Amino acid sequence: MIFGRIPQLPTPEEALRGRPEPSYSVPGQHTVLGTPLLGPYPDGLETADFALGCFWGAERKFWQTPGVWTTLVGYQGGYTPHPTYDEVCSGRTGHTEVVRVVFDPAVVSYADLLKVFWENHNPTQGFRQGNDVGTQYRSAVHTHSDAQAQAAESSREAYQKVLTGSGYGTITTEILPAPDRPFYPAEGYHQQYLDKNPGGYCGIGGTGVSCPIGVAKADG
Repeated sequence: MIFGRIPQLPTPEEALRGRPEPSYSVPGQHTVLGTPLLGPYPDGLETADFALGCFWGAERKFWQTPGVWTTLVGYQGGYTPHPTYDEVCSGRTGHTEVVRVVFDPAVVSYADLLKVFWENHNPTQGFRQGNDVGTQYRSAVHTHSDAQAQAAESSREAYQKVLTGSGYGTITTEILPAPDRPFYPAEGYHQQYLDKNPGGYCGIGGTGVSCPIGVAKADG
């Protein structure tokens, strides 16, 4: 993005055209968990998609969560089919950086994952997270069921109340149905980036305000 210019999402007509097939391959296995990155996944597991800034640090936060079976990073919420990282960073695809989380609901609930999501970024910043500025850093939840959508909406309302009480502004997080905006896995070097580069950049950070959801299972 050009310094000083306010990031703006492109319209579908303005977005880059993309391509019918991906221009790169994705590794087969998670470097930390040892599980397959791409589906189909075992029966009984569920999928959740979260965008909370730079996906390198965000992915690590989720793979460290007990009950998460696999994670992979990618691009979602935009218009350009099979975008590349450079295209997403140009601001001309409409995508945001997303972590796909495949989890065992018998071990970790979707509410618990929402708590991880809300508490590890500032969802009031619009097209940025900290020093990372651009449409690709906006906060979003892409839901895979009506139950996930209801839980995400309820959690946003609950967190807004405590954020407001702590002096923060309005949450800008998008909550959208995942099937409406396809998820495109990112290039191989982005997958589990901070496992491959332990000293690498991590822009993940929260407000320090606890989210009042998902605590019964976590504390019980």
